[in-house]
Amino acid sequence: MNETDPVLLAVDSRGIATATLNRPHKRNAYDEDLLAALIRGLDMLREDEAVRALVLRGAGKHFAAGADLDWLARAAGYDPERAFAASMATTTAMQRLNEFPKPTFAVVQGACFGGGCGMLCCVDVALATPDAIFGLTEVRVGVAPTPISTHMVHAMGLRHTRRYALTGERFGAAEALRIGLVHEVAETAAMEARLAEILDQTMLSAPGAMAVTKHSFLAANGLTLDAREMALLAHESWMQRASAEGQEGLAAFREKRRPAWYR
Repeated sequence: MNETDPVLLAVDSRGIATATLNRPHKRNAYDEDLLAALIRGLDMLREDEAVRALVLRGAGKHFAAGADLDWLARAAGYDPERAFAASMATTTAMQRLNEFPKPTFAVVQGACFGGGCGMLCCVDVALATPDAIFGLTEVRVGVAPTPISTHMVHAMGLRHTRRYALTGERFGAAEALRIGLVHEVAETAAMEARLAEILDQTMLSAPGAMAVTKHSFLAANGLTLDAREMALLAHESWMQRASAEGQEGLAAFREKRRPAWYR
């Protein structure tokens, strides 16, 4: 593993794996390379019998600022096949995380926007520090959060998802706790101890029983995605990104101005 890799993987002596999103200069916003690395890492860790749990983190001051808007701007000009593949990468990464057969945790500090919130919706236990800031901000730049839409509804319920995915408002850790986006808010100085406590409790649970339980919860309630559903979500994503609104929204962001649709 190279320290410049977009996702850093480590497994400790107890079998607790850590996947660290490693683009701190971009607030850990993801592009094709990070998504590909995350998918590879999740696929490898799910097959490793020594791995008992997975912790998802962000390097530096922030957890994940969602999709890299410079990448989205480039992707808006891709040919249809590559544009679909770009959206499919996001959809696949979220599906892999959501259906990972071992208990998953996320530790959030700083910015957590767009697809970063999507990742939180896909883990079993989400913890945040009081300074964390959240937002489902895709619509602000003219794109649609379809690769994470089902996961947001599952985690927060349709009512809260409708509000925040349509308004694009930012909100703090207390509100994230209220609406179910995170399970607990812990002071920064106490976060590692709290995480260790929950992980220790989890290690008392039988690995096979947890895998069956998790799969049962998801499958019996229609919360897994098949290939057709994933393709549909990815198709909706790239079509909106390639639209006139998508082009204008990304241009307005780069030019630090309000988009043309603002009144």
